[in-house]
Amino acid sequence: MQVKAKTENIERAEGKVRVKTAKQMERHLKGISNHYRIAILLLIDARQKITLEQIVTALRANEKTLGEHTRRLSLAGLVNKNYHGRSVEHTLSPYGRAFVRFLKSFQQL
Repeated sequence: MQVKAKTENIERAEGKVRVKTAKQMERHLKGISNHYRIAILLLIDARQKITLEQIVTALRANEKTLGEHTRRLSLAGLVNKNYHGRSVEHTLSPYGRAFVRFLKSFQQL
């Protein structure tokens, strides 16, 4: 069976639904493949909007390290960055919210 590179449309009772390919899902999964990234996603979910400085204070870790992890979360499409002068505000993307729901349910297993 060959995996298609593009998303496929499938029919469901409520209409067309876009289905992600394995390659697309890999991008998102790699985005959360670090304990700091998981902690950052959960922290953003708890606060709705948060700056890098607030993340550093909350997680008590190196600013450059956390800056790199927020960058990777953004590249993976899980976090949105909104620039306000020198400050950057982080919020969850729709995919980020979906992953946080998954992470919270996984915590309970």
